[in-house]
Amino acid sequence: MLCPGDLIIWGVPNAGNPQKVQRYPWDWANALRDMAAKKPKTLAPGHGGPIVDDPKLVARVLIETADFLEAIVERTIKVMEDGSPPHVDIVHSVELPVSDSPWLQPIYDEAEFIVRNVVRYFGGWFSGRPSELKPAARDQVAQAIAGLAGGAAGLVVEAQRFVALGDLVMASHFADYALEAAPSDPAVGQAVAEIYDARAAKETSLMAINLFRSAAAYAREGRPFV
Repeated sequence: MLCPGDLIIWGVPNAGNPQKVQRYPWDWANALRDMAAKKPKTLAPGHGGPIVDDPKLVARVLIETADFLEAIVERTIKVMEDGSPPHVDIVHSVELPVSDSPWLQPIYDEAEFIVRNVVRYFGGWFSGRPSELKPAARDQVAQAIAGLAGGAAGLVVEAQRFVALGDLVMASHFADYALEAAPSDPAVGQAVAEIYDARAAKETSLMAINLFRSAAAYAREGRPFV
């Protein structure tokens, strides 16, 4: 019997958690391959049900998960070595692996977060944008941008325009600036909360759902961060 702990959780491995210390998906994959080499017949994971007396399925789960993690690491490093765009944009250049296997679904963590963890390890904390090396305070930047939009309400209007277009990701950027510029405005807070409620409703991973729900709750309190 193999007891891999949290290395197998019946979902995308928790190797990209945005609120935890550095994770090492390459070592994670190596450990899974070492386990597979033992040819276990039964798997009792840290989360989810066991696989009993089915060595072929156990091997498939272990190897597919290792392949999944290694693909993310290799593809991320390749993009980083090819011009190194700002860190926040690297994920948009990485072809994220997708699997139909039930043990590799984004129900807790997700591939995009693992990419960011790889970038954090190999690229450091600097985003690559010169202004973000020693940046101004976010509220100062937000107030300046709001001034260009006719105030925080103007940013909310733009955010809602993107919502109407079905682009909640872009809407979120304008929502953040609006709330940072006017955290004490309840109308702004409510509008921002509605955007993050909508984002949470469209996510699949528990991490993203919880963080967006928290963002909505905090927005209603006038707090522009999670």
